Amino acid sequence: MAAEQKQKLEQQLWNIANTLRGKMDADDFRDYILGFIFYKYLSTKMDLYANQILQPDGLTFGDIIGHADEALLMQEVKQLAIDKLGFFLEPSELFSELAKRGNAGGKNNFILGDLAKVLTHIEQSTMGSESEEDFGNLFSDLDLTSHKLGKSESDKNELIVKVLTHLDEIDFDLENVDSDVLGDAYEYLIGQFASGAGKKAGEFYTPQQVSSVLAQLVTVGKDKLKSVYDPTCGSGSLLLRVAKEVKDVSAFYGQEMNPTTYNLCRMNMIMHDVHYKRFDIKNEDTLERPQHIDQRFEAIVANPPFSANWSANPMFMTDDRFSAFGKLAPSSKADFAFVQHMIHQLDDNGTMAIVLPHGVLFRGGAEGHIRKYLIEDKNYLDAVIGLPANIFYGTSIPTCIMVFKKNRTHTNDVLFIDASQHFDKVKTQNVLLDEHIDKIINTYKNRTEEDKYSAIAPIKSGTDAMHRVSTSHRVSTSIAENDYNLNIPRYVDTFEAEDSIDINAIANEIKALDLQIEENDQSIASFCAELNIKTPF
Repeated sequence: MAAEQKQKLEQQLWNIANTLRGKMDADDFRDYILGFIFYKYLSTKMDLYANQILQPDGLTFGDIIGHADEALLMQEVKQLAIDKLGFFLEPSELFSELAKRGNAGGKNNFILGDLAKVLTHIEQSTMGSESEEDFGNLFSDLDLTSHKLGKSESDKNELIVKVLTHLDEIDFDLENVDSDVLGDAYEYLIGQFASGAGKKAGEFYTPQQVSSVLAQLVTVGKDKLKSVYDPTCGSGSLLLRVAKEVKDVSAFYGQEMNPTTYNLCRMNMIMHDVHYKRFDIKNEDTLERPQHIDQRFEAIVANPPFSANWSANPMFMTDDRFSAFGKLAPSSKADFAFVQHMIHQLDDNGTMAIVLPHGVLFRGGAEGHIRKYLIEDKNYLDAVIGLPANIFYGTSIPTCIMVFKKNRTHTNDVLFIDASQHFDKVKTQNVLLDEHIDKIINTYKNRTEEDKYSAIAPIKSGTDAMHRVSTSHRVSTSIAENDYNLNIPRYVDTFEAEDSIDINAIANEIKALDLQIEENDQSIASFCAELNIKTPF
């Protein structure tokens, strides 16, 4: 039933989103529709909570208006709401009220001014409170004066009223505390926008299939987490996915450089009913200006922008995140800078999983030096997992997941998994099905070796793991002997022997073909003679 309800809600919301599709590009109508859904969510939460606390007085939230003690009741509800929900809306500011006003009498009544004031008031209601930072500028991307909504004020208003009216007809079922149907539907919309956003998609969204792999990797053997952190959190999908793998996550932390995506992440957190006191999302450049630098996290997940530029400022050689390594990641490839940052933030009992381009496994120079330090000096690398190409929006390059732990159980070796050929093709995109994900996770959990799929490689020659490694089709046997090159085919033998060729059989086939050609030529010559024409040969 829940699955059907979820699918129905997803379709309803996507249909409403398409109301805006013809008016603007994907990025813009994404911001508007997700913003309006969020506004309705906040309104519904406010109305439900106010009715709950007013029930002993025999009142509803709407009954306050015109009540003899209106000012006192409103102030009491506001104080309780700010503490419990983190924000406050008056009865006249609720989503349903604006939608009704805009469509009253079947007319296109002007509500743009009122709507702008309400969105601003939601943010202002938190000022001076603990939730101020979590709600500040949340609606900054909803420009109701933008020409993208229409040429005239009347056109803009007509479109907004239409969208609000359709949204008002949908039941978000927020009274069902055991259901997260709306949060899942919201995540579905984000994914739909990402799939159509091309290269920009990587800025704010990690496909759910990849999120699931990362989340399961960092929660192996755990049913509760004190904290989870994503230094490039985008829309927050990875953080929220981790929460689905355990019974409880005490706190969520993240950092996102893009202001629009930062807003989307906070909305996504709140829409999944993560209380504002349980998440701390910052809007800054993680490498240049880290915001949680003194904290350590039990689980860390990330899908950083692949081979992004960063300053690689020599001053960072005094930064605790990088100084021990002796070298910085190249300015044109920040991949290992993110790894170093995450290692610094990882707690001693924690696990981190990061998606990276394949080049990090074998590129030399500073990256080779950093890779060697992580393996030989620190012994943090636990597993390398090769993913299929073309599973990320906007890029078809093959990627990998690197798993790190500061206190590893298997200290003498590293697990390699080649999942690059295990996928299903959907239209032009490769996808990991549940069976593919389960295979990766079970192989990691059990640390099993499988021909042409997984292998355990010793870090140095002469270790106990040595006997488990086949040497066929490899340059050498240990990671050290491979000069800390982690290219997966060096450890997982994917060589497929070609079928032997029977030369005699092929020669006989050629002779038979020659005979058939000769017979055909004779037939054609006979027909040409009957027709008294020249043969074509």
